[in-house]
Amino acid sequence: MPLPLLSVRPLGDYVRALILGAKSAIAQAIVERLDGYDFALAARGCSELEPFAADLRLRRSCEVELFEFDALDFAALARLPQQVDERGGPFDLVVLAFGYLGDERAAQRDTDALAHILNANCTAAAFARAHLANYLEERDTPTGVIAISSVAGDRGRQGNYAYGSAKGGLSIFLQGLRNRLAATSVHVLTVKPGFVDTPMTEGLDGLFLVAPPERVAADIVRAYRQKKDVLYTPFFWRWIMLVIKSIPERIFKRLKL
Repeated sequence: MPLPLLSVRPLGDYVRALILGAKSAIAQAIVERLDGYDFALAARGCSELEPFAADLRLRRSCEVELFEFDALDFAALARLPQQVDERGGPFDLVVLAFGYLGDERAAQRDTDALAHILNANCTAAAFARAHLANYLEERDTPTGVIAISSVAGDRGRQGNYAYGSAKGGLSIFLQGLRNRLAATSVHVLTVKPGFVDTPMTEGLDGLFLVAPPERVAADIVRAYRQKKDVLYTPFFWRWIMLVIKSIPERIFKRLKL
Protein backbone atom coordinates (compact mmCIF):
# COMPACT_ATOMS: atom_id res chain seq x y z
CA MET A 1 0.00 0.00 0.00
CA PRO A 2 1.59 3.32 -1.01
CA LEU A 3 2.31 5.88 1.68
CA PRO A 4 0.19 9.04 1.63
CA LEU A 5 1.96 12.07 0.23
CA LEU A 6 2.72 14.36 3.17
CA SER A 7 3.75 17.83 2.14
CA VAL A 8 5.16 20.83 3.90
CA ARG A 9 3.92 24.17 2.68
CA PRO A 10 6.15 27.20 3.07
CA LEU A 11 5.88 28.95 6.43
CA GLY A 12 6.26 32.71 6.62
CA ASP A 13 8.45 33.78 3.71
CA TYR A 14 9.84 30.31 2.93
CA VAL A 15 10.29 30.27 -0.81
CA ARG A 16 13.38 28.21 -1.60
CA ALA A 17 15.19 25.16 -0.27
CA LEU A 18 18.86 24.27 -0.71
CA ILE A 19 19.43 20.52 -0.84
CA LEU A 20 23.00 19.30 -0.28
CA GLY A 21 23.53 15.71 -1.39
CA ALA A 22 20.55 15.98 -3.72
CA LYS A 23 21.33 12.71 -5.51
CA SER A 24 20.46 10.69 -2.40
CA ALA A 25 17.18 8.79 -2.34
CA ILE A 26 16.16 10.36 0.97
CA ALA A 27 16.89 13.88 -0.28
CA GLN A 28 14.78 13.39 -3.39
CA ALA A 29 11.93 11.91 -1.38
CA ILE A 30 12.04 14.98 0.88
CA VAL A 31 11.96 17.29 -2.15
CA GLU A 32 8.80 15.55 -3.35
CA ARG A 33 7.14 16.51 -0.07
CA LEU A 34 8.18 20.16 0.03
CA ASP A 35 5.15 21.67 -1.64
CA GLY A 36 5.38 25.27 -2.80
CA TYR A 37 9.16 25.56 -2.81
CA ASP A 38 11.70 26.38 -5.47
CA PHE A 39 14.90 24.36 -5.22
CA ALA A 40 18.65 24.66 -5.38
CA LEU A 41 19.94 21.11 -5.79
CA ALA A 42 23.62 20.59 -4.98
CA ALA A 43 25.60 17.40 -5.49
CA ARG A 44 28.83 16.07 -6.90
CA GLY A 45 28.22 15.42 -10.60
CA CYS A 46 25.13 17.61 -10.47
CA SER A 47 24.45 17.17 -14.20
CA GLU A 48 23.08 13.73 -13.33
CA LEU A 49 20.25 15.55 -11.54
CA GLU A 50 18.96 17.20 -14.70
CA PRO A 51 16.24 14.57 -15.41
CA PHE A 52 14.99 14.89 -11.81
CA ALA A 53 15.10 18.70 -12.04
CA ALA A 54 13.29 18.72 -15.40
CA ASP A 55 10.57 16.50 -13.98
CA LEU A 56 10.14 18.82 -10.99
CA ARG A 57 9.87 21.87 -13.23
CA LEU A 58 7.23 20.15 -15.36
CA ARG A 59 5.11 18.67 -12.59
CA ARG A 60 5.45 21.39 -9.97
CA SER A 61 5.95 24.54 -12.07
CA CYS A 62 8.81 25.44 -9.75
CA GLU A 63 12.25 26.91 -10.32
CA VAL A 64 15.13 24.42 -9.98
CA GLU A 65 18.82 25.29 -10.19
CA LEU A 66 21.70 22.80 -10.08
CA PHE A 67 25.00 23.39 -8.30
CA GLU A 68 28.20 21.39 -8.26
CA PHE A 69 29.05 20.42 -4.69
CA ASP A 70 31.96 18.50 -3.18
CA ALA A 71 31.57 18.12 0.58
CA LEU A 72 35.33 17.96 1.09
CA ASP A 73 36.03 21.21 -0.78
CA PHE A 74 35.62 23.63 2.10
CA ALA A 75 36.60 26.70 0.07
CA ALA A 76 33.91 25.96 -2.52
CA LEU A 77 31.38 25.30 0.22
CA ALA A 78 32.11 28.71 1.75
CA ARG A 79 31.21 30.30 -1.59
CA LEU A 80 28.07 28.23 -2.14
CA PRO A 81 25.52 30.40 -0.25
CA GLN A 82 26.42 33.45 -2.32
CA GLN A 83 26.33 31.44 -5.55
CA VAL A 84 22.90 30.07 -4.71
CA ASP A 85 21.70 33.52 -3.70
CA GLU A 86 22.88 35.01 -6.99
CA ARG A 87 21.14 32.30 -9.03
CA GLY A 88 17.53 32.35 -7.99
CA GLY A 89 17.53 34.37 -4.79
CA PRO A 90 17.87 33.60 -1.08
CA PHE A 91 16.95 30.31 0.54
CA ASP A 92 15.25 29.69 3.87
CA LEU A 93 15.53 25.94 4.29
CA VAL A 94 18.64 23.77 4.08
CA VAL A 95 18.48 19.98 3.83
CA LEU A 96 21.85 18.32 4.40
CA ALA A 97 21.64 14.75 3.13
CA PHE A 98 25.15 13.89 2.01
CA GLY A 99 27.14 11.12 3.64
CA TYR A 100 29.67 8.39 2.98
CA LEU A 101 29.40 4.88 4.41
CA GLY A 102 32.86 3.74 3.32
CA ASP A 103 34.51 0.39 4.01
CA GLU A 104 34.79 -0.26 7.75
CA ARG A 105 37.33 -3.05 7.37
CA ALA A 106 39.52 -0.92 5.15
CA ALA A 107 39.27 1.95 7.64
CA GLN A 108 40.67 -0.30 10.37
CA ARG A 109 43.94 -0.66 8.44
CA ASP A 110 44.10 2.28 6.06
CA THR A 111 44.32 5.76 7.58
CA ASP A 112 43.26 7.38 4.31
CA ALA A 113 40.07 5.31 4.26
CA LEU A 114 39.42 6.21 7.89
CA ALA A 115 40.05 9.90 7.25
CA HIS A 116 37.62 9.89 4.32
CA ILE A 117 34.83 8.45 6.47
CA LEU A 118 35.47 10.87 9.34
CA ASN A 119 35.89 13.93 7.13
CA ALA A 120 32.86 13.29 4.92
CA ASN A 121 30.46 12.43 7.73
CA CYS A 122 31.65 14.71 10.52
CA THR A 123 34.18 17.41 9.63
CA ALA A 124 32.68 18.41 6.28
CA ALA A 125 29.15 17.90 7.52
CA ALA A 126 29.74 20.10 10.58
CA PHE A 127 31.44 22.77 8.47
CA ALA A 128 28.52 22.83 6.05
CA ARG A 129 25.93 23.07 8.79
CA ALA A 130 27.76 25.81 10.67
CA HIS A 131 28.41 27.90 7.57
CA LEU A 132 24.88 27.61 6.24
CA ALA A 133 23.36 28.19 9.68
CA ASN A 134 25.26 31.48 9.85
CA TYR A 135 23.71 32.44 6.51
CA LEU A 136 20.23 31.55 7.73
CA GLU A 137 20.73 33.43 10.99
CA GLU A 138 21.10 36.65 9.01
CA ARG A 139 17.66 36.24 7.41
CA ASP A 140 14.74 38.14 8.92
CA THR A 141 12.26 35.30 8.45
CA PRO A 142 11.91 31.88 10.12
CA THR A 143 14.47 29.52 8.63
CA GLY A 144 15.45 25.91 9.15
CA VAL A 145 18.07 23.21 8.85
CA ILE A 146 17.22 19.54 8.36
CA ALA A 147 20.38 17.52 9.01
CA ILE A 148 20.59 13.77 8.52
CA SER A 149 22.75 11.94 11.04
CA SER A 150 22.25 8.25 11.95
CA VAL A 151 21.34 5.87 14.76
CA ALA A 152 24.85 4.50 14.22
CA GLY A 153 26.13 7.50 16.17
CA ASP A 154 24.31 6.55 19.37
CA ARG A 155 26.78 3.84 20.41
CA GLY A 156 30.07 2.54 19.04
CA ARG A 157 29.85 -0.96 17.54
CA GLN A 158 32.66 -3.05 16.13
CA GLY A 159 30.88 -3.35 12.79
CA ASN A 160 30.78 0.36 11.98
CA TYR A 161 32.58 2.41 14.62
CA ALA A 162 34.35 4.65 12.09
CA TYR A 163 31.08 5.67 10.45
CA GLY A 164 29.25 5.61 13.78
CA SER A 165 31.76 7.83 15.58
CA ALA A 166 31.57 10.37 12.75
CA LYS A 167 27.78 10.46 12.94
CA GLY A 168 27.93 10.61 16.73
CA GLY A 169 30.23 13.61 16.53
CA LEU A 170 27.88 15.23 14.04
CA SER A 171 24.87 14.69 16.32
CA ILE A 172 26.68 16.34 19.23
CA PHE A 173 27.69 19.24 16.97
CA LEU A 174 24.07 19.69 15.90
CA GLN A 175 22.95 19.62 19.52
CA GLY A 176 25.31 22.46 20.33
CA LEU A 177 24.32 24.37 17.19
CA ARG A 178 20.65 24.03 18.11
CA ASN A 179 21.43 25.30 21.61
CA ARG A 180 23.26 28.33 20.18
CA LEU A 181 20.45 29.15 17.76
CA ALA A 182 17.56 28.52 20.16
CA ALA A 183 16.98 32.25 20.69
CA THR A 184 17.01 32.94 16.93
CA SER A 185 14.54 32.13 14.15
CA VAL A 186 16.66 29.19 12.89
CA HIS A 187 15.25 25.77 13.73
CA VAL A 188 17.62 22.77 13.62
CA LEU A 189 16.22 19.25 13.19
CA THR A 190 18.56 16.29 13.69
CA VAL A 191 17.37 13.17 11.86
CA LYS A 192 18.57 9.73 12.97
CA PRO A 193 17.41 7.12 10.46
CA GLY A 194 17.84 3.41 10.93
CA PHE A 195 18.46 1.20 7.90
CA VAL A 196 17.01 2.75 4.74
CA ASP A 197 16.62 1.10 1.35
CA THR A 198 19.02 3.26 -0.67
CA PRO A 199 21.93 2.63 -3.05
CA MET A 200 24.32 3.31 -0.13
CA THR A 201 23.04 0.29 1.80
CA GLU A 202 22.49 -2.01 -1.18
CA GLY A 203 24.26 -5.32 -0.73
CA LEU A 204 25.17 -4.81 2.94
CA ASP A 205 24.91 -7.82 5.22
CA GLY A 206 22.95 -7.89 8.46
CA LEU A 207 20.30 -5.33 7.57
CA PHE A 208 16.92 -5.57 9.29
CA LEU A 209 13.81 -3.42 9.63
CA VAL A 210 14.78 -1.65 6.41
CA ALA A 211 12.55 1.34 5.63
CA PRO A 212 11.75 2.82 2.21
CA PRO A 213 13.09 6.36 1.72
CA GLU A 214 9.53 7.62 1.14
CA ARG A 215 8.53 6.65 4.67
CA VAL A 216 11.62 8.27 6.15
CA ALA A 217 10.98 11.45 4.16
CA ALA A 218 7.37 11.58 5.34
CA ASP A 219 8.56 11.31 8.95
CA ILE A 220 11.15 14.04 8.37
CA VAL A 221 8.81 16.63 6.91
CA ARG A 222 6.23 15.92 9.60
CA ALA A 223 8.85 16.39 12.33
CA TYR A 224 10.09 19.58 10.71
CA ARG A 225 6.58 20.99 10.49
CA GLN A 226 6.09 20.16 14.19
CA LYS A 227 9.41 21.85 15.07
CA LYS A 228 10.88 18.73 16.65
CA ASP A 229 14.54 18.79 17.63
CA VAL A 230 15.52 15.13 17.14
CA LEU A 231 13.78 12.50 15.04
CA TYR A 232 14.38 8.75 15.03
CA THR A 233 12.89 7.23 11.89
CA PRO A 234 11.10 4.90 11.70
CA PHE A 235 9.90 5.63 15.24
CA PHE A 236 10.86 2.25 16.72
CA TRP A 237 14.57 3.02 16.37
CA ARG A 238 14.28 5.34 19.36
CA TRP A 239 13.36 2.35 21.53
CA ILE A 240 15.87 0.01 19.90
CA MET A 241 18.69 2.46 20.54
CA LEU A 242 17.45 3.12 24.08
CA VAL A 243 17.88 -0.58 24.82
CA ILE A 244 21.29 -0.74 23.12
CA LYS A 245 22.54 2.32 25.00
CA SER A 246 21.36 0.87 28.33
CA ILE A 247 23.53 -2.27 28.06
CA PRO A 248 26.45 -2.02 30.53
CA GLU A 249 29.81 -1.57 28.81
CA ARG A 250 31.29 -4.71 30.41
CA ILE A 251 28.57 -6.72 28.63
CA PHE A 252 28.29 -4.65 25.47
CA LYS A 253 31.98 -4.96 24.59
CA ARG A 254 31.56 -8.74 24.23
CA LEU A 255 28.57 -8.56 21.91
CA LYS A 256 28.80 -9.11 18.16
CA LEU A 257 26.80 -6.13 16.96
